[in-house]
Formats: sequence, C-alpha cells, structure tokens
Amino acid sequence: MEAIYRGFSKLAKTFDMKGKIAQRDRPRKVLIMVSKFDHCLADLIYRWRIGEMPMEPVAIVCNHPREAITHTLLADLPFHHLPVTRETKPEQEAKLRELMEETGAEIVVLVRYMQVLSDEQAEFLAGRCINIHHSFLPGFKGAKPYHEAYERGVKMIGASPHYVTTDLDEGPIIDQAVEPISHADSPDELVRKGREIESRVLAEAVRLHLEERVLLNGQRTVVFRS
Repeated sequence: MEAIYRGFSKLAKTFDMKGKIAQRDRPRKVLIMVSKFDHCLADLIYRWRIGEMPMEPVAIVCNHPREAITHTLLADLPFHHLPVTRETKPEQEAKLRELMEETGAEIVVLVRYMQVLSDEQAEFLAGRCINIHHSFLPGFKGAKPYHEAYERGVKMIGASPHYVTTDLDEGPIIDQAVEPISHADSPDELVRKGREIESRVLAEAVRLHLEERVLLNGQRTVVFRS
C-alpha cells in the first residue's frame, strides 16, 4: 500500500495533483438529518442494518419530535430533536456543528430535511453533505417540484442527490434517476412514485460517496461505479 502511494505521489507531483488512499469498506460515521418525510431515512437504516451500506449512523437529527418519525427501524440509534425557526437558526446550526464534533461525523445526509441551510453552514459542510432533491435537476427546484411537474405536464419525474452548496439545489449532482408518468397521474400519485425513486437513488449516491467513488470537479462530479 505504501509503495503504491509513493509511486502515485511522484506522478501527482508532476501534474500538481492531490490524492489519498482510503479503505473502501471502512464504515464512515454518518449524521442523518430528517424532517417528517422519513422514507429515505427508513431505507438507509434498513440497508445499513442488513450490511449493505458501509456506514455507522452516529446521530439522527430532526427538527420535529421523535413522534414525527413513523417507522420503528431507528430503535436505539441516538435521536436529537433540534427545532429551528428563522430566529433560532444560528443557534440550531451551532448545535449541529457541536454534535458533529462530539460524534466524529464524517458526512451529513439530508434525507428530505425540509430546512434551508445558511450559507455559513453550507460552507462548513462543503464536500461532506449530501441532499436528496425530489426532482430531476436542474428542473423544478424548491419545495413542491412534483406539483410543478404536474402543472407542466412532464412525462418523466426524477430525483437528484447532490452535494450541498450555498446555492440552493445547485450543488454538484452525484446521481439521478427517473420514471415515466402520464397525464392520468395526479400530484399525489407523482409524490408516491417519487418516494421510491428518492430512496433508491439517494442510497446509491451515499454508497458511492462512502466508498470514495466520487470526485468533485468544480460544479461537476466524476463518479467511478463498480
């Protein structure tokens, strides 16, 4: 391993590159943030419990009380209720940073966390915070993309996990998935179909990140798939 790294270091120096060697199957410490829509949370925890996701959930943070999470997969995982308002956002975000330090969290995953992070928080988490947006970006940004998709009569809906930046829903996209729809689908039907897409594509994006398969290149990502 050391010999490989020394050899790469010589090549990297020639092209002014930076690199590291990471253990692919080492469980990374993950902090998960959620609001009331807990389908992506349930999916990630299930995949972790069956040994499919190389992560160690160190904290679940929610801006609603524990009772708002309807499924039972959380069991004994540490749960933190951090409510937030416009006035208390700086204090709440400071508590989150403290929690990350206490737990040693290496990555934050926003699983339909329906709060906009401040620019300060987004910069603090740069390159280590993944959000799932319930739309095929760059189209239909904001809080109700399925309803906008319905109004526009689109024939495909999708979901886009991306890295969080100071520009809302503009961060580098890690993965995307779509599903065909028709004029017969109501907004509620789009939301139902969207939940499955969101869970599936977010899990894949998190896996890719945990296995060090994603390289940031400006506003783009380079993804090495297995």
